[in-house]
Amino acid sequence: MEDNKTARKKIIFSGIQPSGKITLGNYLGAIKHWVALQKDYRCLFCAVDLHAITLRQEPAQLRRQTFELLAQLMACGIDPSQNDTILFVQSHVHQHAELAWVLDCHTMFGELSRMTQFKEKSARAPENINAGLFTYPALMAADILLYNTDAVPVGDDQRQHLELTRDIAGRFNSLYGQTFTLPEPIIPEVGARIMSLMEPTKKMSKSDPNENAYILLTDPPDVILRKIKRAVTDSGSEVRLGEGKEGIANLMNIYAVATGKTFEEIQAQFEGKGYGVFKSAVAEAVIELLRPVRQRTQKLLEEKDELLRVCKDGAERAGRMASRTLEKVHRKIGFIRRV
Repeated sequence: MEDNKTARKKIIFSGIQPSGKITLGNYLGAIKHWVALQKDYRCLFCAVDLHAITLRQEPAQLRRQTFELLAQLMACGIDPSQNDTILFVQSHVHQHAELAWVLDCHTMFGELSRMTQFKEKSARAPENINAGLFTYPALMAADILLYNTDAVPVGDDQRQHLELTRDIAGRFNSLYGQTFTLPEPIIPEVGARIMSLMEPTKKMSKSDPNENAYILLTDPPDVILRKIKRAVTDSGSEVRLGEGKEGIANLMNIYAVATGKTFEEIQAQFEGKGYGVFKSAVAEAVIELLRPVRQRTQKLLEEKDELLRVCKDGAERAGRMASRTLEKVHRKIGFIRRV
C-alpha cells in the first residue's frame, strides 16, 4: 500500500540502453538530473535492453553491459533503496512488449517514417533495417505510458519521440476514453547537450568511432586529461562564448555543470589565461567529478548478488504498476480478462 506522500508525487520515467558505455554527456546531460529528481518525484529508471537488440548484440556482452549500466547508474546516485525510486531491466517486465504491440496498432506508418533517429540509424546500418528499428518508438511510448508517467527527462534530440508518445496516447484516449497520462518533457537548461570533443557541432556519442570524441565514466584520470587536452577549439585564446567558438563553448558547458559556475564566472576566472590553463582546469574538474563514480562502479560489479537483488526487486515493483495499466488497456480494447 502506497502512503499518501508517495501517492501525491508525480511520476518520472527514463531509460538508457545498456551499451556498456556511459559518457560524460550522458551523465551531465541526463543522469545527474535523474539523481536530483529523486527528491521530488517517484522515479522509474530502466535499462532498455529490448531497444538494444534493434542492433545485433553478442549475448554475453549484452548481459555484461546491462550489469555495468546498473552499477554505473547506482554509482552516480540512483538509489533503488528509496521507496520512490525503481531501477529495473526492461525485459524483466513483460508488459512493455505487450503494450508495445497494442500501441503499434495505434501508430501510423507515416509517423514512424518521419522519425529522425530511424533515418539516421538506417543510414548507418543499411544491411539491418529491421522492423524493430522502425517501430521502436511505439515500444518507447509503451515504456512511458505503462506507468502513468507525468514527465520524462529528455535531451533535446528526444523531443520528437516524446511528442509521438503524446500523439499515440491522445489518439488512444480519444478512441477508448481516458486511459493514459500525457507526459511532459523535462529538459535541463544547462548541460542538456554535451558535444563531441572532436566535432563540437555534434552531440557527444558513445557510438562515435573516434574514442577521443567522448569521455566515459570509467575512463582513468590520465585518459580524461589526454582527451580534454586534445579537444578541438579555435585559433584564438579567449575563454568566452561567441561565433566560431563552439569547441570552447562546449568545454565551458562541461566546466559549468561540473563545478556549478556560471558562464560569466568562468569567463572572468580564465580571462587572459589561455586555452591550455582552461583545458587543464576542465580536466581536473571532470576527473574529480567522476572519481567516486568510477570507484563505486567497480565495487558494485564485484558484488553481483546485490545487482541481481536490485533487478529482482525492481522488476517486481515496476511489474505491479505496469500490470494495472495493461489490464485497463486490455479491457478498453475488448480483450477477454485473464483468469
